[in-house]
Amino acid sequence: QINFVACQLFALLAAFWFRIYLSPSHASSAVRHAFATLFGIYFAVFCFGWYSIHLFVLVMMNYGIMNMASVPNIHRYSFVVAMGYLTLCHISRIYIFHYGILTTDFSGPLMIITQKITTLACQLHDGIGRQAEELTAEQNRLAVKSRPSLLEYLSYLLNFMSIIAGPCSNYKDYIAFIEGRHVHMKLLEVNWKQKGYDRLPDPSPTAAVMYKLCITLVSLILFLTLTKNFPMAYIIDNEFLDKTPFLSRLGYLYVVTQAAKPKYYFAWTLADAVNNAAGYGFSGVDERGTFRWDLLSNLNIWNIETATSFKMYIENWNIQTAAWLKRVCYDRAPWYPTALTFILSALWHGIYPGYYFTFLTGILVTLAARAIRNNCRHYFLSSVPLKIAYDITTWVVTQLAVCYTVAPFVMLAVEPTIKFYKSVYFYMHILSILVLLLLPIRPQAHSVRRAQNQAMLNSVKSK
Repeated sequence: QINFVACQLFALLAAFWFRIYLSPSHASSAVRHAFATLFGIYFAVFCFGWYSIHLFVLVMMNYGIMNMASVPNIHRYSFVVAMGYLTLCHISRIYIFHYGILTTDFSGPLMIITQKITTLACQLHDGIGRQAEELTAEQNRLAVKSRPSLLEYLSYLLNFMSIIAGPCSNYKDYIAFIEGRHVHMKLLEVNWKQKGYDRLPDPSPTAAVMYKLCITLVSLILFLTLTKNFPMAYIIDNEFLDKTPFLSRLGYLYVVTQAAKPKYYFAWTLADAVNNAAGYGFSGVDERGTFRWDLLSNLNIWNIETATSFKMYIENWNIQTAAWLKRVCYDRAPWYPTALTFILSALWHGIYPGYYFTFLTGILVTLAARAIRNNCRHYFLSSVPLKIAYDITTWVVTQLAVCYTVAPFVMLAVEPTIKFYKSVYFYMHILSILVLLLLPIRPQAHSVRRAQNQAMLNSVKSK
């Protein structure tokens, strides 16, 4: 963990230097690619020693697949090999480290590289293996039309800005950043002339980086003071269970869940700041004319803490992983997209049983929350007081549902998970099942959209 923090802080300094002295106006794309790659490799070796060989083996295996596999199967072979290798490494951790103890190790960067490999493979398949009319608007925008060179491939997967803690980004965005087109491309997407600028602006990321470093510092302080003082294990302590009423236990569960968040806020916000410091992560201009540097942001803390639905919470937590799951699984799943996406998420995280308890419970809670929202929400939109009451109620229920769902993710093992669920009488499982039994389930937008796309494709083929 000390190596992790040291590498990220050094990466932050290197990122500022990279943006100033190796900007596209001072250095060629090849030099920028080479520098980002070599520094990334150095960081990986420094942090993980010989274990970093796993990163390089997976990268080179999939480079071979990308160049030798048939176009219709590039994404399938890449997905199977990357996820298979990652899973084998996850399994090895059970025997290398003590069961139930989660440590900082090479599997973290391997998880990010797996995301990037499968993202590029799917976008390459979209670009050279499918017709434009078969793709969604987003798939069309992100489709890669030609296989990358070895240097471009290595730079995308191993660059020093994201090799330690991510996040995953789209290949076209990364290449545009290296070539110096990233900011201008995003400004053109939002039609910068309509924002009141008489010439193309050149936004600086300094303010965004400073703001994110402040969040990082606060998160670090909260982690050092709260996280260790409110351990998740206490919620299954026998004395605590015997002496604490049910509602008080639910309140304490919320407190320990909140205490577990700062380490994620710290790691993801610092990683975002590193990318921004290098000049990467610009996403356009908001409605007030403010430059936005959240293209690679992994969380929205305000939306997380005020979420009034399970879906809203998930969409603002680990944002880039959610985007990856959507692009490689949810949008491409032939059936049961929600269930398959949760299962892939569990498999990607590892093989600890707690992950599967969390994500399988997440499927049930998501479906129940969707059924409640679709069947009940419109009754509370007729007046402001009703809407406020609805929002307060759904906030409480959402926070309790999240705490209930993620507790096994922190506990990891089977025994404490079962003990915890017994202590709260499996109440969220029971409520979710009752909701699904009593409320009608409306067709998902995903299914409707897939049917529309298929009808359009059939129409085009018939013509």
